[in-house]
Amino acid sequence: MTIIDTRVQGIPCQAELLYYYPGSPGYISGPPDDCYESEPEEWEYRILDRRGRPAPWLEAKVTDDDREQIESDFIKVFHAERNYY
Repeated sequence: MTIIDTRVQGIPCQAELLYYYPGSPGYISGPPDDCYESEPEEWEYRILDRRGRPAPWLEAKVTDDDREQIESDFIKVFHAERNYY
């Protein structure tokens, strides 16, 4: 379980990652049976207040910009945990 500090509409909060699938670039080469389409990343997380309690009222305020920032913050944590540069 990964929890990060973030903001939604400028309000300090946390986001708890529940599920992450990094996606697949796909493969289009060779016979059709060996080909498959790319798959997008999948994220599932919930918004928590600063004390770590679920905050559905704040989750309802999440915009596309907030979503992009939260996902970017999770990626930064993943890279830091794996010592990527």
